[in-house]
Amino acid sequence: MTGKIYDAVIVGARCAGAPTAMLLARKGYRVLAVDRESFPADTLSTHLVHPPGLAALRRWGLLDQVVATGCPPITTYSFDLGPFAISGSPAGEGLSGAYAPRRTVLDKILVDAAVRAGAEVRERFTVEDLVTDGDAVTGIRGHGGDGRTVEAYARVVIGADGAHSSVAKRVRPARYAEKPKLQCSYYTYWADLPMHGRFEAYMREDRAFAAWPTNDGLTVVICGLPMRDFAANRADIEGGYLATIARAPSFAERAASATRTARLVGTAVPNYFRVPYGPGWALVGDAGYLKDFMTAQGIQDAFLDAELCVEALDATFTGRRTFEAAMRDYQQARDARVMQLYEFTTELATLDPPPPQMQQVLARVAEHQDTMDGFARVNAGLTTPGAFFSDPRLTGVPEPAL
Repeated sequence: MTGKIYDAVIVGARCAGAPTAMLLARKGYRVLAVDRESFPADTLSTHLVHPPGLAALRRWGLLDQVVATGCPPITTYSFDLGPFAISGSPAGEGLSGAYAPRRTVLDKILVDAAVRAGAEVRERFTVEDLVTDGDAVTGIRGHGGDGRTVEAYARVVIGADGAHSSVAKRVRPARYAEKPKLQCSYYTYWADLPMHGRFEAYMREDRAFAAWPTNDGLTVVICGLPMRDFAANRADIEGGYLATIARAPSFAERAASATRTARLVGTAVPNYFRVPYGPGWALVGDAGYLKDFMTAQGIQDAFLDAELCVEALDATFTGRRTFEAAMRDYQQARDARVMQLYEFTTELATLDPPPPQMQQVLARVAEHQDTMDGFARVNAGLTTPGAFFSDPRLTGVPEPAL
């Protein structure tokens, strides 16, 4: 690989990098994707894919492979707020709901698809640095399992290596709309905890937890607490996790007959946008934009980022547009798609009880099945919060007389 020249070198080969490599390779470009892992490999993730993400998999011809893994469909989203519950369908884009495939399953499907498309994928590869020419990035320098340092050059180096992106650290893009870490969550997997096709979320004062089914008959149960309580909770993470579940006795009773199959793992993430391009480089997925996992948007954001970025790069590589113009539009399209949900998600992630006016609005949501379905679609990223909450039935503004 030493000295080879590509159209694109992609650092990271998971949910952002592998689709980017696949889509570029399908357009006939020379692509190298590198990753520190050897797939299949697990990673911290909610691994919930809402209908917009599934629609991308369908466009790429990969959805049937995900379904064939036996991952159960999720056709109902339920939000138990204590005094009332909102239970609706997240159906949209011709799909009846969501799936939550384990990352050991999903990422392997994506990597294999990139290879079939003609991309070169180098696993167990560590990027040591970027190769530059003045201010422009021209390639990467790193080593594989044999420890030998090699370089690869490209028209663009794409950072698809997550929140701790080595590419972003090197190019230092501007950040904006930043918010701090808002909550910390811990999760594990449970056997014999049937969900019957449901995603269930429970909000109790300043705590929340959610559960949904995944591969191998397992259920993810994730519990969150505000960052202000993080330090106090560290002394007894296990006890805090179980105490959160106990705040919803009906669910706790179901969990009592289930069996935990893995250790607790936890994380907290900051919230930000990064300018996703510069001379010779681009960012996709969490490397370019990250928000709290409260609404589990990360995978579909990575998929849709990949599509937008590839279209921009194709316009550049074919000479139809300048790199600056095409990538500026990529950034604007990304931000326009996600900004409302970013604000909605970060507001939820504070875990503060809704103010009285919002409690009244949510109670109105629970009065009609179509508004409950609409709320589910907001959480699935199908409907913007602004469009949904402008419904006169929720605002209290009467419909105009005809």
